[in-house]
Amino acid sequence: MTTKSAIQSTPGGQRPRLTPLPGVSHIFDMLEQGPHVSRAYLILEDHFLSRPDAFVGMEGWLCEDAGEAPRAPRPDCLVSFGVDFTSEELASVNGYVINEIGKPPDFVLEVASQTTGRRDYVEKRQIYAGYRVAEYWRFDHTGGQYHDVALAGDRLVDDRYEPIPVETGSDGIIRGYSEALQLELHWYHGLLRFWDPATGEYLPNLTETKARLHLAERRAANAEARVRELEAELNRRQPE
Repeated sequence: MTTKSAIQSTPGGQRPRLTPLPGVSHIFDMLEQGPHVSRAYLILEDHFLSRPDAFVGMEGWLCEDAGEAPRAPRPDCLVSFGVDFTSEELASVNGYVINEIGKPPDFVLEVASQTTGRRDYVEKRQIYAGYRVAEYWRFDHTGGQYHDVALAGDRLVDDRYEPIPVETGSDGIIRGYSEALQLELHWYHGLLRFWDPATGEYLPNLTETKARLHLAERRAANAEARVRELEAELNRRQPE
């Protein structure tokens, strides 16, 4: 497999040109599966926005060579660190070609659907291990109707996947820790949430982010109004 250091040492220091991959004409189970996929993608994209070497992708091809794309899987979400290409460059070619980018993804997530559930935890587990994806996670909003379990993860150890410990708390939340993301994945009453141990909080989704922004703006407006009141009161007390 081509390594990142090999790519950086190409003649003239130029990176290889990314190969545009074919489009996708069919969409499975998007009404049921889509909201979970897009929510995870947007949350992780926002979380890693400050890292220029990070790429967060959604539903693009994942393959070792560009010619494999029509037969390759399309992960619902993937994250890769230490990437030389920008997110815009990778998104424009509709996928992630390992031999062109120079490394496999660090994290892949599949969200369960009625038509692809079994393939996620049987066939794709073997495929992603062969691609040397560092972590492979599976989330089933139904609690295990489509996958074998509600939440599961595997970590690559000596070219083989070993299960990541996942536990269910007394609150009914199922938890597992991703070393790749340095976040906990939670099955939270049918939703996938990402818990940040560094802050002791969930990564906010779009609705929560907008609510926090609105609250901050309202507090700022109230503070400005209070300052104006105090200034007016001070002016009234000034001697003539």
